[in-house]
Amino acid sequence: MADLETYYRDLMAGKRSGLGDKALLGLLRLSSRPYAAILRLRALGYRLGLIPSHRLPRPVISVGNLVLGGTGKTPTVAWLAAYLMKQGKRVCVLSRGYGGSAEGEIRIVCDGDNLLVTPEEAGDEPCQLAGMLPGLMVVIGSNRYRAGLHALEKLNPDVFILDDGYQHLKLKRDLNILLLDATTPFDNGLTLPGGFLREAPAAAGRADLVICTRATEGKARTAPVPGKPTCWTKHRLSGMIPLGAGPATGFEAAQGPRVMAFSGIANPAAFFDGLEAVGVRPVTTLSFPDHVSYGEPEIAAILRLKTASRSTVLLTTQKDAVKLLPHADKLAGCFAVVLELEFEDSRPLEAALTALL
Repeated sequence: MADLETYYRDLMAGKRSGLGDKALLGLLRLSSRPYAAILRLRALGYRLGLIPSHRLPRPVISVGNLVLGGTGKTPTVAWLAAYLMKQGKRVCVLSRGYGGSAEGEIRIVCDGDNLLVTPEEAGDEPCQLAGMLPGLMVVIGSNRYRAGLHALEKLNPDVFILDDGYQHLKLKRDLNILLLDATTPFDNGLTLPGGFLREAPAAAGRADLVICTRATEGKARTAPVPGKPTCWTKHRLSGMIPLGAGPATGFEAAQGPRVMAFSGIANPAAFFDGLEAVGVRPVTTLSFPDHVSYGEPEIAAILRLKTASRSTVLLTTQKDAVKLLPHADKLAGCFAVVLELEFEDSRPLEAALTALL
């Protein structure tokens, strides 16, 4: 599966130039048209009420994207949750629980005090969010409306955040936030399977507010979705936490020794580039597929490369770290790198939240 994913990404990036590769790419791009048309009809069906959509009796804020891969949904959800909790709100995140063994079931991951489900059951991102913010409630379920009703009955939140919810039209939202990568907002403009878009660029019109992530400082700003309030943010690596337990520290401890960095996220290059930006230069890196389950083969691969590279410090993401805790005794010198969202100007988002609440 990992090899197939790598081949597909290389094919989309133009790194495969054989005759067979070109023929396959052309076929995939042709297939994007009917796929995009089906998605437009689906969205139209929801808009006209032909496909039922339900509303929860509490405000729902949706955070999602159009392009496959990491645009910063988790740090954005964490920022929103922290902001709302500072206003005294009881916040519940509704997540699908992608990649967990309980995917499809409705489960309370965290009741605000206790983590009740493992990352293997709930998936990595719900457990990561629960661990980042004490007091945050997290519930998973493929039907987020029913998951929300369950949360209302058991947890009584004031507001919901719908994680990765842009395409989950079965649940109505009161504030629809679209994340776009400022460097390539719509990738090559094609939906799957000829590109990385989940929907055609026109679907951005459903957004109430756009957040452009990974914005380059000093670069001229052009709103990718005209007429929509837009915020610009950048990702900032702010420190690192020892795997298992311990206080956060700066990057000084990783700027002298030999460092190995590894991750199982959608955009590992962004993580590795971020380390370089804060003065950490890994001697080697290792990438696993997004949402990888860290079993014995993956741990063995990490340890082999650690030995071969003579590394004494291991760096990974917070998303990976939640699944690595059972192996902490084997991964000496491993740290989770803290990723934060930094707004150039958060006032458009704060204004939208004030109007909503």
